[in-house]
Amino acid sequence: MIAHDVHLRIGSLLFEGVDQIDLTGPFEVLSRIPNSTYRIYGKTAEPVRDIKGLRLTPDATLAEAPPLDVLHVPGGFGQQALMEDAEVLGWISRQAAGACRIFSVCTGALICGAAGLLKGRRATTHWASFHLLPFFGATPVNQRVVVDGSFVFAAGVTAGIDGALRLAAELRGDDAARAIQLYMAYAPEPPFECGTPETAPPEILQQTREAVRAITAQREETARRVAARLGLVVGA
Repeated sequence: MIAHDVHLRIGSLLFEGVDQIDLTGPFEVLSRIPNSTYRIYGKTAEPVRDIKGLRLTPDATLAEAPPLDVLHVPGGFGQQALMEDAEVLGWISRQAAGACRIFSVCTGALICGAAGLLKGRRATTHWASFHLLPFFGATPVNQRVVVDGSFVFAAGVTAGIDGALRLAAELRGDDAARAIQLYMAYAPEPPFECGTPETAPPEILQQTREAVRAITAQREETARRVAARLGLVVGA
């Protein structure tokens, strides 16, 4: 836990094609952490759209961001372009070097991996991209939230809320995180037992795999190029 009198600068990366709940789910938590400032940073100050068209606007550009204490990297289909974007990867690497916590959600883990941050770490990501983690030197752990040192990894999409609450507890203690959870009335009772590949009916799982097959194949191609750049050898 960080001392309560230490002001925390928390920042999230925003990009075209983000999955908004990877950003806005954790925002509900991170923006309520006591004695902190929360901001959203993009390559430019222009609005972007999430994968379903929701318009989102950064508070400032990457170049304007101060050194952050907490770096939040969300995912989404737009993650593809960032995995070989030297400007963004350099910014993530520099911010992570000075941050006390780095928090990835969903395929934000792949962006962190492309920045060279996953080597030797235990990590998780969205189930459809889980098999790609070794391309970045990570050990895949099939859990909703994985903590490895200063890194917190949340699996797919809504897991970002769970990961952010875990992060809030690490930063300000369990009671602070409990208070945030209570304010949010976060007590999920999903109508179906279908939130993981293990619990989904086989036909629903197959249908969903087909829906993301193209982006998953693209991600693997990119992951292989990143692995080569990082000097990592991964089996075929």
